[in-house]
This record gives sequence, structure tokens and C-alpha cells, in this order.
Amino acid sequence: MSGEARGALPVLRERGQHEVFCGLTGIVWLHRKIQDAFFLVVGSRTCAHLLQSAAGVMIFAEPRFATAILDERDLAGLADANDELDRVVERLIARRPDIKMLFLVSSCPSEVIKLDLSRAAARLNERLRSGVRVLSYSGSGIETTFTQGEDACLAALAPLLPREESRSLLVVGSLPDVVEDQFARIFGELGVAVRFFPARRSDALPPVGPGTAYLLAQPFLSATAQALEKRGARRLAAPFPFGVEGTRGWIEAAARWAGVSAERVEAAVAPAERRARAALEPARERLEGKTIFFFPDSQLEVPLARFLSRELGMKLVEVGTPFLHQEHLATELALLPGGVRLSEGQDVERQLDRCRAARPDLAVCGLGLANPLEREGITTKWSIELVFSPVHGYEQAGDLANLFARPLVRAGRLSV
Repeated sequence: MSGEARGALPVLRERGQHEVFCGLTGIVWLHRKIQDAFFLVVGSRTCAHLLQSAAGVMIFAEPRFATAILDERDLAGLADANDELDRVVERLIARRPDIKMLFLVSSCPSEVIKLDLSRAAARLNERLRSGVRVLSYSGSGIETTFTQGEDACLAALAPLLPREESRSLLVVGSLPDVVEDQFARIFGELGVAVRFFPARRSDALPPVGPGTAYLLAQPFLSATAQALEKRGARRLAAPFPFGVEGTRGWIEAAARWAGVSAERVEAAVAPAERRARAALEPARERLEGKTIFFFPDSQLEVPLARFLSRELGMKLVEVGTPFLHQEHLATELALLPGGVRLSEGQDVERQLDRCRAARPDLAVCGLGLANPLEREGITTKWSIELVFSPVHGYEQAGDLANLFARPLVRAGRLSV
């Protein structure tokens, strides 16, 4: 563990015991977003149980994900896992002709036995020749956090994007369809053509090239950003679109790139901003002056801390994040109040000690820490809910604020 200065704020870097969900969790929102894709996890029964419980899939539903379960014979090397995988994939494709893109997702068990799913994907592409594109990426929970599953998926998809030389704007990061439609309308009012990655269908992949500028919608897409920049794309520096301030700054970054006047931006966003500010007021009354502690979990922590501090008046005790990408978060870091403690990485016991000493009004943490902290009288917010819920943009600003206000309301009602 060490402290070092990075930019204007010192950062406490920690390397110790950590607790996170694995990258397989990203399938929960990715399979809803890419509507003709299927996600086949090569893993254990534990992997299958995780996905079923996290996704809340009904027994009668037919989701677009499944688990090819590695059993004792596979783990002991008594069966050829590649032959087994080929048979599973062929049965799957025969049964589900609607699938146009198949992701083979590795897990901790498949990586431990060195099952090379990238080679399996290449072999299946050659063998199937059925109009189904097979890709692979890692959803392992070894030394990663759960949002990196989406990053790995999009990074694997980026090399397949068509090439384009002309100027274009790309929004990068999986967004709920309703949020994507809202942003598309605003950019349309600005006269800016925009595409989204990932696309809703595999046959509508957005083109990319040296004329492409991209906006990150999620702060956890570092590998995806690198893959796009290898294709010639350029990132637009901006805050992330959480709350009024972040959404305005995010849209303004695109407007400056496109040469749109400040007056036109104001006309396009003013009605939505008025609605958003009105929606924030009830939550601000509950949250202003309250203290908050972020445990590292989703990589959303820094932009959410900026939103809660500047728009809702909360006091930041500590903002922990699994990885602190200085370049992607530069605009956000500049907006944080001076003196806030930033921590990168995790040492669970040390962070729990600091949280207990601070006794914050609210702690944002993973499910594994929530119940113990609640038992000690510290009100918590599950960080994973902030990824599963529509929280980007103007129309969702009030909902985002209420995700933090509701635990405090509940705690107040339960107090004796």
C-alpha cells in the first residue's frame, strides 16, 4: 500500500484482499442490448447459478445466454473439452436459428485448465460456416472487477467494425434502449449524426476510422478505448453523463467537435435540464449534508461522487475505485472537492476499518459487504444496482438520485 500524488489529488493505492463479482455479470445487460447475440459461458455450475440469480430469469423464459458446464472429467483431463464444446455449440446453433453472433465467454475454471477459447472460436467459425460469427472474451473474476466483462466483450467486437474514413461520432458503452433513444434525439436536435456501440443487432455494427470521434458513456471501457484508437478513432474528453452537469458537459464535448454553437446546445438541452433539476430537488432535501463512503466495485465511483457532491450536496468521505484511469477521468477528477480521499484498488480490511471509523451516513459497496455493514448500523447502497438501472442522462437524473436517497429513507423508518 502506498500513497502518491497523481494530478491535483493524492491517491491511496491499495493491493490486498478484495471482493467483487466476476465479469460474467456483464452478460446480464449485454444479452439484452445485442438482440441477436448469444453468450455461452464455459464454466462451472457456480457460473450458471450466478447468471440465473443475477438475471432473475423465469423458468419459462428462453434467454440468450447459457453455461457449457465443465465437470470433473473435463477438469481432470479425461475428456476433450474442445470436442465437448463443439458439440454444444452445434446443438445450440441448430436449436436457435435466430442467433447471428455467438460469444464464447471464459470463466475462472476454463482459464485454470488453459482452455483456449480464442482458438475454439476460430475453429468454430471455420467449421460452422452458418452465418453465425463466433467470438470469445474473458469473463473471469481473477484479478478483475465485474464491469470489465463488458469492456472485454466490446474490445473483442471492435476489430469487426467496418472501416470508415469520413467524420463520425460514436457513443461507446452499453446503454438501455430508452436512454440511447433520448441521447439520439438530443444529438438529432443539434444536427449531429451519432451511432452507438454496441449496436442493437450484430448486422448493424457502426463503422470506425480516422475520422471517428467517440464519447465514452461508461468509465470502465479502457480496453475498448484502446481497440478503437488502434482503428484510428479519437476520444473526446468529457465528464460522464450522470446528472445535469455531467450530461451537459458530455453533450457539449460532442457539440464542440461538431462545431455546434453554444446557443443551439442551450436550446436543445434547456427543457430537459429544467425537468432534471426539478426531479433532483426531493432527493437533495434528503441527501444534502450527508456523508458517503464509496468502496471500490464498479468503476462508476468517481463520476457518481462528483454528481452527489456537486448536485446533491453530499460530503465525500472516501471515493474508492478498482482502477483509476487518469486520462479518462481527468475531467471528473478536476470537479471533485479538494481534500477528498481517493483510493485505487482494494484492501478490504483496511477500507472497512476506515469506514467504521468515519461512520458515514451511507456506504456504497458490493453485496458481500452490505449485510455486515448494515448489521453494524451503517446504511448501505448496493453498487451493482447502479449498473443494472437506467441512470445516464437528464431524464434519469432523478431516478439516479433516488437510488441513494431510498436507503436513508428506509433506515429512518426502521430506526427506533
